[in-house]
Amino acid sequence: MRLVTPMPSLSELIRDHAPVLILDAASLRSQVGLYAADGSSRWETQTGEAGVAIFRCVERLDVDLATVRAFVFCEGPGSTLGIRTVAMALRAWQTLSPRPAYAYGSLDLIAHAVGAPATGIIADARRDTWHYQRLGQPLRRVPTAELPLPTDVVTTPYDVAALLARTTEAAIFRYVEAPEAFLHEEPSYATWSPHIHRAPTPSA
Repeated sequence: MRLVTPMPSLSELIRDHAPVLILDAASLRSQVGLYAADGSSRWETQTGEAGVAIFRCVERLDVDLATVRAFVFCEGPGSTLGIRTVAMALRAWQTLSPRPAYAYGSLDLIAHAVGAPATGIIADARRDTWHYQRLGQPLRRVPTAELPLPTDVVTTPYDVAALLARTTEAAIFRYVEAPEAFLHEEPSYATWSPHIHRAPTPSA
């Protein structure tokens, strides 16, 4: 029998693990926040390449990584390069000092902040598809042809600090053994057998 680990809320993570460091590089802006035991937080935001911006945020917040007791990160959907940059940093920091890591989904966070079960949250998934999520439902990838849009579509700012402030009791954080970017499905691989190139045999 497989045991399912309960998903904690932000308030529970702060209660059990503060200080908690949150890193999000799923959008064009890298956003980093540090939560203290009393629930207060400090945030830093940087634009530009995530491999620089994330560490600049950590530096400007004057984070003492040795004191951080848990990491929280956005696993996507979003910028795969940014998310994997964060995941790589977390794995390195966990190697230096083992600490738990928790992942959350960008669209799931927005869906809980909006709090309307009938409202769909969408983001471009490229190749004529869209990431699609509704409150309490799993994330899906939907072809454009199957995504009829209502007339009242609005753009939602991806401000992680503001979104988390509205979802502190939402159980949306998933414990992960090894931080990595979210995938709708596991990649498939084909076996390739190399052959020595030979000149064609002349016909008789």
